Amino acid sequence: MFKRKVYNALAEWKEKYSKKYAAMLEGARRVGKSTVAEEFAKNNFKSYIKIDFASVPKDILEIFDDIASLDMFFLRLQTATGITLYPGESAIIFDEIQRAPMVRQAIKYLVADGRYSYIETGSLISIKKNVKDIVIPSEEHFIQVYPMDYEEFLWATGNDTYDVLRQLYKTGKPVGNDLNRKLMRDFRIYMAVGGMPQAVEAYVNGNNFEDIDRVKRNILKLYEEDFYKIDNSGRLSKMYNSIPNQLSSNKKRYVISRATGKRTTNKDKEIFSELLDSKTVLISYNVTDPSASLGATADDESYKLYLSDIGLFTTLLFNSVDKLHTKIYTKLLSDKLDVNLGYMYENVAAQMIASSGCRLFYHTWAKEKSTHYYEVDFLIASNAKLVPIEIKSSYVKTCESIETFSKKYSKKVYKQYLFSQKDVGHKEQLMFKPIYMLPFVLEDLL
Repeated sequence: MFKRKVYNALAEWKEKYSKKYAAMLEGARRVGKSTVAEEFAKNNFKSYIKIDFASVPKDILEIFDDIASLDMFFLRLQTATGITLYPGESAIIFDEIQRAPMVRQAIKYLVADGRYSYIETGSLISIKKNVKDIVIPSEEHFIQVYPMDYEEFLWATGNDTYDVLRQLYKTGKPVGNDLNRKLMRDFRIYMAVGGMPQAVEAYVNGNNFEDIDRVKRNILKLYEEDFYKIDNSGRLSKMYNSIPNQLSSNKKRYVISRATGKRTTNKDKEIFSELLDSKTVLISYNVTDPSASLGATADDESYKLYLSDIGLFTTLLFNSVDKLHTKIYTKLLSDKLDVNLGYMYENVAAQMIASSGCRLFYHTWAKEKSTHYYEVDFLIASNAKLVPIEIKSSYVKTCESIETFSKKYSKKVYKQYLFSQKDVGHKEQLMFKPIYMLPFVLEDLL
């Protein structure tokens, strides 16, 4: 198993919360929830039983039909699995819990019983059909599981430069053109592969990018199948697949009708909410009146969407060119693609910010006497003030949007950053950083 930060979150749950709450690992399909849950149980409990509700044998499933007598329930479960449970020293994993709503509802009683600890894993757990007719238990300690971040990716690939990057960041000085080019190429490998464990494993095993891309396409196909199970009209799938194109068109918000090709209905809005519940996407809301309380003026009708994994974004972006994988990846790694890839860097930045625990916000406003508008890609609250963040694929001399924002809201702005592929620098108060330093900036701000 790859080293994952969520393992530490489980350790905190076991120490502080396991007597009153089941751990709920929530995230998109194939981000590694089941793997880390089982690895944690194996290393931290005397014994564990894992029930995978995606492929549970009938004889075990029938045990859950009656849990009125917990003594009998646990006895039957141990007999059926051949695993002994020890009070205070064993865990039970309910994998893919969304497939067994009534078992999820019973968590309240299992936790209250106090004999064992419980770890649930789930995707699509808030989808309407998965919570219909049950009382959602309050005894769940939610832990969000994201695709592997850049640090986890470097751990997996045996690249030990992350702490070096942190030290370079702390100096506040340029790293030098040659070293920065090398570090950016390393980061673009992460953008190409992404953080889905199966894709990372393929890269670590030395597979070529065509094979890695095939792994990612299989994950996208799995998502497509899930979407059609939720909505057989295909609208949910269209909403997901349109994200790269809507970002690349440089519009100030995501528009459902552009994805479906039809006027947006209430049913479309309901389906859209299920796309958000799938955790396959990240949503960023447009803030109408920026202040340290960003959510207070977030416009629910004006938002952007990003994919939860940059590797899947890269594959979906070039999904129409099935026979050109190697050429595209070669050009991406060498920064020679003949398209503006600012939205790819915007997506990876969104992923970094979200995995740090922040909600995503941005801000647009109209230019005076013009039909055009300014836009700041991301806003973060820090020290009771605002931190505007701009993302570019390459360094630009003019930074009109962020400079105008910082003047307009000068009393509210704490710091301001522009991230691109270029080295450390600054222009008055605006700080320039290479995109691989964004996690360290977030560490300082949050």
